[in-house]
Amino acid sequence: MCKFSSRWLYIISLCFSFHGDLLAKDHSTIEFRTIGIPPYGIQSGASQSGVYYEAANSIASLAGYKINNKIYPYARIIHEIKTGLTDMTIMFKYEQLEDHVFYIAPLEPLKIVVLGLKGTSFDSVQSLKGKSIAYLRAAKFSDVIDNDPEIIRVDTTSFTQGVRMLMLKRVDAIIGPMDPLIFKASELTGNKKLFGEPLLVGERTPWVQVSKNSMDKISIDKIESIFKSMVEQGELNALLKKYMNIKHTTKMQAY
Repeated sequence: MCKFSSRWLYIISLCFSFHGDLLAKDHSTIEFRTIGIPPYGIQSGASQSGVYYEAANSIASLAGYKINNKIYPYARIIHEIKTGLTDMTIMFKYEQLEDHVFYIAPLEPLKIVVLGLKGTSFDSVQSLKGKSIAYLRAAKFSDVIDNDPEIIRVDTTSFTQGVRMLMLKRVDAIIGPMDPLIFKASELTGNKKLFGEPLLVGERTPWVQVSKNSMDKISIDKIESIFKSMVEQGELNALLKKYMNIKHTTKMQAY
């Protein structure tokens, strides 16, 4: 009986050891979520790329972590950070995430602009009163515009939808960071000069963010050091230039 029990105890200990190895393996993989906004996160079929997507992979590799990097919309990333499903991301600060993340390092601020079609311009926020603006759902670009009831906000699921609505004149303007809007115009039409003069309404700064639930698996000091080194060496600017210089084939004509 003693020999039998000892054998089973040995087998059980092996099972727990194997299970522990699996947990350790999962524990060493960073769940990263890249915002699905070109040129930062680009999903084309099964292919994924983009400025933030490549930067995240580089950070993880240099830090010695495995990474599971997926491209998701803002709303889903926010939900996953709150529920502990995501370890890291790069995006703007959001009030609803203040209690859930640590802000590790800032990127260069992004210019937030309002754009109409070429030949149309807006000289102030006042000139937007009574106008309809395509606004990415779950994003927050301008408190002034958000709090003005005379500016008509039309929520969209993506910048693709927003730019298409503008091209078809279903909205008067679109709001967002300059580079993604120009990238999307080029992607849809092959024309980077689709828009009129931009109205600058503010700046927002993206941050490298780590979930507070992931502090036991990610070294903040290591991530911060690697990221700062990448910035100093111009790697992020090189990635942005690479993607903004992509030449797109015309797919849709503006009206």
